[in-house]
Amino acid sequence: MNFEIFTTSAGLTSLFTLTLLEIILGVDNIIFISIIADKLPKNKQLFARNMGLFIAMLVRIVLLIFIGYILGMTKPLFTIIDIEFTGKSLILLGGGVFLIYKSTVEMHNKVKGVVDDTGGKGKQVLSAVIMQIVLIDIVFSFDSILTAVGVAKDVEVMIAAVILSMGVMFLMATKIATFINARPTIKMLALSFLVTIGVVLVMEGLGQHIQKGPIYFAMVFSLLVETLNIRMRKNKGKTEH
Repeated sequence: MNFEIFTTSAGLTSLFTLTLLEIILGVDNIIFISIIADKLPKNKQLFARNMGLFIAMLVRIVLLIFIGYILGMTKPLFTIIDIEFTGKSLILLGGGVFLIYKSTVEMHNKVKGVVDDTGGKGKQVLSAVIMQIVLIDIVFSFDSILTAVGVAKDVEVMIAAVILSMGVMFLMATKIATFINARPTIKMLALSFLVTIGVVLVMEGLGQHIQKGPIYFAMVFSLLVETLNIRMRKNKGKTEH
């Protein structure tokens, strides 16, 4: 391990830039974890969120250690209708379809007013939630790792950035989960965001490069507008009383 890289300005700049990018890319992961963990009894939600983030960190570190193999997964395996499929694209396709399905089902349940009855299921529900979190962690990790390779050249910097970004996410996760799950309109926006990310993953799995910047901007803008609406309704309720 070359720790001298952290004593150079180039190494510290790469670390800061990559940590910031990892936090931004990890927001959709936190949203998914928060929504899926909300299906559990209250006393198990914090454990599920923390376990999900811890597993996400481990997955990213393991992938970075085997970075050479990961980069090799960009080589074409087979071609269908002039579309080249690689190991990476198959993972993105599967993850995108899974994300679209889970988010759409959750949106349908919210619209129909279906209430999850998780009481009494205990470990079975917890294990199912953890498994879903692990699956989506793997998909999001590929995007994270490929971003890391594009920003930094040293594996030590990449691993340090992952650990630092996950530390920030651990601090943010509970507040984000509380904010989303306590507000139905925000939760619906978050689910629509996950559906959009799922579509992006599917398109990238089919070989189409999608710029994520405008998507994140649109979602943040929608979130800010809805937050203002919530504040306006709250203030209006106070004046009416």
